[in-house]
Amino acid sequence: MGFWKTWFSTSESTATSKTAPLEETSAEFTGNSPNSDRIVFSTERDIDLYELEELCDAVGWSRRPLRKVKKAIEHSFLVASMWQVRGNQRRLIGFARATSDHAFNATIWDVVVHPDFQGKGMGKALMKYVLKKLRSEEISNVTLFADPHVVDFYRTMGFMPDPEGIKGMFWYPH
Repeated sequence: MGFWKTWFSTSESTATSKTAPLEETSAEFTGNSPNSDRIVFSTERDIDLYELEELCDAVGWSRRPLRKVKKAIEHSFLVASMWQVRGNQRRLIGFARATSDHAFNATIWDVVVHPDFQGKGMGKALMKYVLKKLRSEEISNVTLFADPHVVDFYRTMGFMPDPEGIKGMFWYPH
């Protein structure tokens, strides 16, 4: 439980001020965004799948069938997106989703931040937004799977590999 105490017992430092350019539940981040554009977070699920595919292409992810991506989003417990807003134009620059048992556990999937916005605190802000949303639903155990090159990023967020000796197991079709 120490992980959650470090995250939620301190004062808020990012994504909390209410705005409504995308939806009622969006929040504005006042960080180091390029050109002083507004960065807006949203839990709106109506995401253009082609725009999401472009974002995933930008970070070098393998393409997945759009019908399956759509199904994954529809069946997710939480969908979070991060947008660069400039005037009336908006651009998808970050995305994450989580599945859950709706009571205790959630697993975060598909965390992606456009390369132009990496190294500026945007990934951390997106993850804080996701964790805050999960905690507001009283989810107390959050897991994720991370590629080796981003493990250190998640460690700085308080995630730890194999807490309390728990070992994950996987099954894949042959």
